[in-house]
Amino acid sequence: MKLIHALTAAAALAFISTAALAAGDPAAGEKVFMKCKACHQIGAGAHNAVGPELNGLNGRMAGTAAGYNYSDAMKKAGFAWDEKNFEEYIANPKAKVPGNKMPFAGLPADADRANVWAYISQFKADGSK
Repeated sequence: MKLIHALTAAAALAFISTAALAAGDPAAGEKVFMKCKACHQIGAGAHNAVGPELNGLNGRMAGTAAGYNYSDAMKKAGFAWDEKNFEEYIANPKAKVPGNKMPFAGLPADADRANVWAYISQFKADGSK
């Protein structure tokens, strides 16, 4: 009986670990985010630059970072940032929101998109993790 419980616990742990990995790796995402840093800031003291600051992105409506001058297309995008919308957008920004002004071709690799989301989504609106 103890063996069955141990095997069940091991299987559950393996499933949880696999699910966590599937959601992305924040440390790997921080490295990929280096491509984004030319335009976007995140973390303590972040502010709008060429692109809007990304603190508190998870759940924020697209086109609403305070003080940033968005394109009309992004202001009217009508979605909240979540993993699905972010990954669709960052794969091809011009396809997800035609007319937006982000001059970035996109991240083609699924893992890079998931990892960047894992990195960005850990930051709260105040820049803390």
